[in-house]
Amino acid sequence: MIEFMKEMLIILGRIVTIIPLLLFMTLFMGKRAIGELPVFDFLIIVILGALVEADIADPEVKHLPTVLSIISIAIFQRIVANWKLSNRKIGRLLTFEPTVVIHDGKLLVKNLKEIRYSIDNILQMLREKGIFDLNEVQTAVIEANGALSVLKKAPNIEVTREDMNITKATSSLSIPAVVEGNIYEDVLQDVNVDASWLKQQLANQGVDDIKDVFLASINRNLELHVSLKNESNITIPQIKH
Repeated sequence: MIEFMKEMLIILGRIVTIIPLLLFMTLFMGKRAIGELPVFDFLIIVILGALVEADIADPEVKHLPTVLSIISIAIFQRIVANWKLSNRKIGRLLTFEPTVVIHDGKLLVKNLKEIRYSIDNILQMLREKGIFDLNEVQTAVIEANGALSVLKKAPNIEVTREDMNITKATSSLSIPAVVEGNIYEDVLQDVNVDASWLKQQLANQGVDDIKDVFLASINRNLELHVSLKNESNITIPQIKH
């Protein structure tokens, strides 16, 4: 019993000392380490978490080496962060480049596969930004921290309409009707059309095989927007850090 109480006191003592130390070291590393979490900073946080977990959970682990490790890692992160600011080549080596995933309303399948994002990932991130129709998007970029940045097409920038006191037209929700060559019959039924109508609309846009479609979305106005698996006529803007 005495041994058990001793171990509990050791654990409590470590918690009391480690948490303030972690707070101080995190503030020392800077806001980027907790706010943006690019890949290098993410790895630093993971390593710190593993160190603290072992130190608190196992009284047999020496406490002072853990403290020194945390301080050393924080200083190392700060040095690397300064290197990244002074040398762009080092910055590029330690993080991901931004990736364009939508351009001129078209999903870029190759880029999505390279960063392992699915259609659902992108559509959800667009909805979180209040965008329910791909056709509103001029360019969308996955940043180094995994966030989505979106440039809307000029007609879809709402502030100009409000400034001019023009009544805004009712928005129309766009719903996926074809995903990676598979037709969603229930979506077509919901807008009162069928597969034959869909195939005819695709043919009107020069798409003869449904399997070539990466994503086709439709709204209540029966406006069909199509992204192909191989978009050959898109010039992708070069976006760098």
